[in-house]
Amino acid sequence: MTPPPLFRGALEGVKVLDLSSVVLGPLASQMLADMGADVIKVEAPQGDLARSVGPARHKGMSSLYLSCNRNKRSLVLDLKQPAAREVLDTLVRGSDVLVHSVRTDAAARIGIDAARLLELNPRLVSAHVKGFSDEGPYAGLPAFDDIIQAASGLAQLQSIYTGEPRYMPALVADKTTALYAAYAIVTALFHRERSGQGQAVDVPMFETMTAFNMVEHLWGHTFQPPIDDMVYGSIRSGVRKPFRTADGYIALVPYTDAQWLRFFEVVGRPELREDERFATLAARVRNHTVVFGELERATGARTTAEWVSAFRQADIPAMPIQTLQQLPDDPQLKASGLWHDAEHPTEGTLRFPGVPFTLSATPGGVQRLAPSLGEHTDEVLGEFGFERAAVDALVSAGVVARAE
Repeated sequence: MTPPPLFRGALEGVKVLDLSSVVLGPLASQMLADMGADVIKVEAPQGDLARSVGPARHKGMSSLYLSCNRNKRSLVLDLKQPAAREVLDTLVRGSDVLVHSVRTDAAARIGIDAARLLELNPRLVSAHVKGFSDEGPYAGLPAFDDIIQAASGLAQLQSIYTGEPRYMPALVADKTTALYAAYAIVTALFHRERSGQGQAVDVPMFETMTAFNMVEHLWGHTFQPPIDDMVYGSIRSGVRKPFRTADGYIALVPYTDAQWLRFFEVVGRPELREDERFATLAARVRNHTVVFGELERATGARTTAEWVSAFRQADIPAMPIQTLQQLPDDPQLKASGLWHDAEHPTEGTLRFPGVPFTLSATPGGVQRLAPSLGEHTDEVLGEFGFERAAVDALVSAGVVARAE
């Protein structure tokens, strides 16, 4: 694709080695790449597992892979071969960040444990994303999104509505932990700017998702000894849900006292303005079952569009329940420019959401789409001082590989 005329990212000049795979690590490094970091995706000869997950026009270029690996270059390096360690060591000495998702014991065997990496490059930010912290009985256990949803209580929360545990229909643990990982890496880079020192960064999925879930759900256990159960009250009762209208469903959240007063006027129940059960936020929390019952009774009389119009005129938060298929045509997302269509050199026209936030001076953006396997092997090794003959020898030995 043709780069945009202006691309300034706050992380320009930061070189990142991404040895991770699937979603968590690649998504975290893509966030850095969107902000201008030069991310080198270091892949095994068979490539990232995500290359085969989802629909594809060509082998190794699946939808999931394309969604997590834009703005990167691909280098194939077979870390199972001893000679590959020397190549990687050279890359580490010239980089700012290394991200990997290899389990701790295996990482030490192939020489990418933080202690060794920081000996090679004391300014390096060595980031390890993993299932569980190395401190504890779960250390070293394999983990994927479903495992962490189960362990962190998220799957059990769904039983409030379904009667049995269910996974959320999204890779919520991977994506949430990716956000924390990017946050941790940028924090470590900021520390390095002040001190000149790199450091090890560990981001475990289980601990991250537990902290994420417990912001609201620790609830009465915030106090010790506990003064109420865990789980946010209205969620625990199972009444917090979209409301049925005459032709669909609506999300409706009158929250402040003023919004509730206006709500009762809009739905034709002005007498409830004087009801003490709805008078304050604290009262509404105590009586949330009654509160949600009033919402549900009100919304069935009119269509979704009619309610949305009426509630928005009254400045009450309301939104129709949309399908994923509706989002590419959503007028707000079109106006804000979230969606991008771009031409990939081999995969044709691709659509994807861009960076969802804006920075006035360093907006970042998309300069290149996801690379084919080994597309930049020669280019990257050349930048790190490898002569063409040396690269040819490494290719012949199977240590590195070029794109087919």
